[in-house]
Amino acid sequence: MSEFSPRVKICGITSLADAELALELGAWALGMIFFQGSPRSCSIEEAQRITAALARKVELCGVFVNDSLERVVRCSEDLGLTMVQLHGDEGPAFCGEVPRRTGARVVKAAQVAGPGDVRDLERYHVDFHLLDARAKALQKQALRGGTGETFDWNLLTERRSKVPLILSGGLNPSNVAEAIAQTRPFAVDSASGTESAPGQKDEEKLKAFFAAARCSAVETIA
Repeated sequence: MSEFSPRVKICGITSLADAELALELGAWALGMIFFQGSPRSCSIEEAQRITAALARKVELCGVFVNDSLERVVRCSEDLGLTMVQLHGDEGPAFCGEVPRRTGARVVKAAQVAGPGDVRDLERYHVDFHLLDARAKALQKQALRGGTGETFDWNLLTERRSKVPLILSGGLNPSNVAEAIAQTRPFAVDSASGTESAPGQKDEEKLKAFFAAARCSAVETIA
């Protein structure tokens, strides 16, 4: 047996300072949200600063929700994104076209409320699957993530896909170790759980999140 600690993706990055802090702490990927309905939406101007400064140092992920293929491609090319996260209702064909047009790896996200949501994601043959919580309150459903809510991790027993899993949805320093132990994901993703305010990262929460994720090393068969 050997030990494995999942990678960490920090999402909702809106400033170069927060991006550099997350990278310094060991982030594998940084998520910049290009969805105007999110309180964590990152301006293109700031995204340009982030990607110019951190190119080839970390996975640079753009998060899109039901955008046109043309905008996804344009943003990916202009910013030099290495990952594209599709967090809306994009179908398998759309998801397959993105890497062909951009060269970026694709993360398909799904909001989970029941076992059918987990099984449905298996239709997507992409680089990563991301499972997030489906918000219970109507006013939060439009956010498409970053609600601070978790979902029932036991639902992952329904998952059969070999596509690497990124676990999201309400993860914070106090629950990420338990989440890792229960689900054994490839990576964990945090947005609201490491903030002082929407779009503003909290240094102490970030440090605690990374520490908890590292201390939760799970045993794997070598």
